[in-house]
Amino acid sequence: MEKFHAMTLGAQFIGGAEVATLETRLQSELQVTHAISCANGTDALQLALRAVGVGAGDLVLVPNVTFWATFEAVVNVGARPVTVDADLRDGGVSFEAFEQAIRNAKPKAALVAHLYGWGSARLLELRALCREQGVVLVEDGAQSFGARYQGEPIYKGAQISTTSFYPAKVLGGAGDGGAVFTDDAALADKVRRLGNHGRTAHYGYGDVGWNSRLDSLQAAFLNLSLDHIDARIASRREAVAFYQKHLPAAGIQLMNAPSDYDENGYCNVCLVPDAALKARLEAELKAEGIGFGNIYPGVMSSQPGAVASLAGHFGGQVGEQLCASVLNLPLFPYMTESELQRVVEVVGSVIGGTNVR
Repeated sequence: MEKFHAMTLGAQFIGGAEVATLETRLQSELQVTHAISCANGTDALQLALRAVGVGAGDLVLVPNVTFWATFEAVVNVGARPVTVDADLRDGGVSFEAFEQAIRNAKPKAALVAHLYGWGSARLLELRALCREQGVVLVEDGAQSFGARYQGEPIYKGAQISTTSFYPAKVLGGAGDGGAVFTDDAALADKVRRLGNHGRTAHYGYGDVGWNSRLDSLQAAFLNLSLDHIDARIASRREAVAFYQKHLPAAGIQLMNAPSDYDENGYCNVCLVPDAALKARLEAELKAEGIGFGNIYPGVMSSQPGAVASLAGHFGGQVGEQLCASVLNLPLFPYMTESELQRVVEVVGSVIGGTNVR
């Protein structure tokens, strides 16, 4: 309340010290040269795509397994998505399908999404391939804040990447928010300009942009959250370790982060290919008052909203297999051992054929 009072007295509602402090802290935390905050994670993707020159009629590769915002951001800048199949080992794109799409579709840009709190095991190869082929790679890091790849923040080394501060994220606000990261000063300037009506001066406009500014109260909330982010991520990782130790014994197959990653504990990923068993497990979790999720239950190319804009698909139907089998158990900061143990007990009771109720 004290911070809110001070900000109100200073009429600090848009921009100002809290936003500037947040962007500086993000640059340091993620080891990027430029961090540009914006209104939400979807805008972050659209700002990144427009900043790199993606527009009407351009082809853009998109993971077939991702959140809809990754797909719709491409459509919203006038481009046409080409979906790429998934890799069941890490949840990212199939490198083989991605390479085939680069060479055959000749896209202007490509999007990859770092799902589940880590990224592709072949991230460096994806980046190198795009550089070699002259394809801009935009990395959707909405779920990967705090994840580290080869000991470094996953955003480091990306040509341009984004995140979301939606409240459910590892670093979440009290509402919507997002950011774009890059080491390229010209790209950073373009992103900042587009997100502020294309302004070059208060009443001067070098581009047609839109209003996508992070409000100061969200920035203040995020600055407070950053003070505790290390402890929160550590507690999430402890929960991951508990699941990794106990769920296989309960008969659950886990998708774990590739060996070069320190995941952020964003979500647990179980794979239950048996549809009937998955339905029983979900029913029992619900009956026991234990939350669960299906992240994500359907591929992009099968969504009704994709029909009009989809320009092609590369790879097979691994994405469909992943979407049909994925089950996400509770994972949040400061879960207690008794809470984790209860989840494992309920899962084990179903897999083992007995019912605790």
